[in-house]
Amino acid sequence: MRNILKPVVLASLLLGSGAAFADESKDVTLYKTPQCGCCEGYADYLRQNGFTVTVKPTHDLAAMSREAGIPDEFQGCHLSMVDGYVVSGHVPVNTVRKLLTERPDIKGVTLPGMPLGSPGMSGAKEAPFEMLEITKSGTVGGVYAKE
Repeated sequence: MRNILKPVVLASLLLGSGAAFADESKDVTLYKTPQCGCCEGYADYLRQNGFTVTVKPTHDLAAMSREAGIPDEFQGCHLSMVDGYVVSGHVPVNTVRKLLTERPDIKGVTLPGMPLGSPGMSGAKEAPFEMLEITKSGTVGGVYAKE
């Protein structure tokens, strides 16, 4: 009996650690305006949480966000692409991981504006962050996560 359990336990440990590693090793392309420092702070935050981040400065951020399906009034400070999803703004890593794990049938998520205390932003957090889902048709579908 003991010999049967060892492979099962070992397989469980390997599968569990592999899933965690898969989440931690996602590549992110982050588009930002050239002069934005908080966007660099967000890129560093993602790196500190196991993501590989490539930063690409652009003067066309608003147009790129629109093209990605994010209405003007819901755009974040920068635009990230990760594993087929759009992540707009200073979205906490727990929400990014939730998105990558659950794989909902949406374009992505946004944390509009530049909320104080959000990842990469200075200041004290004033209220829970509400990450909104962006539907496939490019509309806001409601709150995806709250942190």
